[in-house]
Amino acid sequence: MAAEPARLVVLISGRGSNLQAIQAAIEAGRLPARIAAVVSDRPQAAGLNHAARHGLDTVMIEPARFPDRSAFERALMTAIDGFDPRFIVLAGFMRVLGRELVQHYLGRMLNIHPSLLPRHRGLHTHRRVLDAGEHEHGASVHFVTPDLDAGPVISQARVAVRPGDTADALAERLLPLEHLLYPATLALLLKHRVELHHDSTHLDDTPLRQPLLLDRDLGRDGGLLDAGHGR
Repeated sequence: MAAEPARLVVLISGRGSNLQAIQAAIEAGRLPARIAAVVSDRPQAAGLNHAARHGLDTVMIEPARFPDRSAFERALMTAIDGFDPRFIVLAGFMRVLGRELVQHYLGRMLNIHPSLLPRHRGLHTHRRVLDAGEHEHGASVHFVTPDLDAGPVISQARVAVRPGDTADALAERLLPLEHLLYPATLALLLKHRVELHHDSTHLDDTPLRQPLLLDRDLGRDGGLLDAGHGR
């Protein structure tokens, strides 16, 4: 009997475009997983509509319904653990998570951030890249650790900054690469090729010296290309 696909719980706060990309990769057979649930902290999140159309279980946990952040995060952990996921996938989840919750899922919680980490942690990354006069921008998939956007990076996608770019134009050009990068990275994790060991990313049991790059190291199906490997 075939093994059950690995379960993912995806956390969203908005439109859920990376959620949609992950679901599309699953349906196309590029990602050996299933989305066990979509959890949101905002009832108006458009990604919940996508989840409903695809018959995915959804959970709504509004912070305003709890007396404090600790109570909210306990409820969030209870909801996530109820689905017994292999990985917890932050896909535009716009909340800073506390240390206890992050430690509970250490090595199993992933995030995609719109910058070439460690540069430009936090918000407004597209504008900050332009303000800094940088010639390259990108997105990073990383393990989530207690420090904001500071966890070990697994993979990146890069785009050139063009003359006359605006923050919106840069974001629009980067988003399709995010939609390729996240499922490809998750596929490697599900194949146990990439893991977190001793606060660093390991590929095939070897420390990763630099992030895997889309189009250089990562195949679009989540495999590794023959050369590079980002080591």
